[in-house]
Amino acid sequence: MEKTIVRIKKILTAIRERTSHLLKRSGKHLRENRTGWIISTLVFFLLLAILWPSMFVTIQAGEAGVYYKRFGGGTVVDKVYGEGFHVVAPWDKMTVYNVRFQTNTHEMDVLTSRGMQVHVKMAIRYQPEYETLGVLHQKVGPDYFKKIIVPDVEHTIRKVVGKYDVEELYASEKDILQKLSNEAFSSANDKYLKIDSLLITKIEMPPKIKVAIEKKQEEQQLSEAYLYKLEREKKEAERRAIEARGIQVANAIIASSLSEQILRWKGIEATLEVSKSPNAKIVLFGSGKTGLPVLFDTNTVIPAGKGK
Repeated sequence: MEKTIVRIKKILTAIRERTSHLLKRSGKHLRENRTGWIISTLVFFLLLAILWPSMFVTIQAGEAGVYYKRFGGGTVVDKVYGEGFHVVAPWDKMTVYNVRFQTNTHEMDVLTSRGMQVHVKMAIRYQPEYETLGVLHQKVGPDYFKKIIVPDVEHTIRKVVGKYDVEELYASEKDILQKLSNEAFSSANDKYLKIDSLLITKIEMPPKIKVAIEKKQEEQQLSEAYLYKLEREKKEAERRAIEARGIQVANAIIASSLSEQILRWKGIEATLEVSKSPNAKIVLFGSGKTGLPVLFDTNTVIPAGKGK
């Protein structure tokens, strides 16, 4: 029994000495390699800070992502990554697109049918198609506005504006703008994009051309006003002539229907009606066969000097 206890004590003592020896060696090793551990830790956190934006991607509201696998077939075209948090391998890449409606302005110079240069300002409202965003990224890339929309819109505007003269553009600007919008829609909507509206904000012409057009239009308006006055006076003259002929015909009809007996009878009737008035009157009968009576009101006062 005693031998067993002694043996156990020896084993415990050996274990304690061995443990103490290992701890001394570890502490000495740590003290000797402290600088290396610090450098390694700093390098680790530095790499983590550098790779964090590419490895941990957050897609915000109104955005969508296209995944590129360096060792797995390239661009993923059959899946669009939606909003939220995504983990990306360090050797892969996630490209984030704005899939909301966006508005960009653009300016360009265009030649009319007679070679006159006009400056067109426009606002283009567009949106990438969500379902084909991967194909758009693979075939065009993030700079699709300058690579697809701008060339198509410029081509359309040059083709349409080239059919008109400067004066026609100045006079029928609204109709041309509507035509430009319709043709721009049909030319760009089939390329993974949707153009919602194309607004021509302004068409600027050279100052001399604009002054000449305005002067010509002013002269045309004055000429049209003068012609309108002539036409109005002509119609007024025709109206007066027609009225005069009507009066002439009416007088002729009345004159042909009057006779001496009728005039005498009408005079007698008028005298009888006037004589029925309560006022005192003097009736003078005219001389001759056709003389008509003349009435004088006795109540009328004749001023002095006018009766002579």
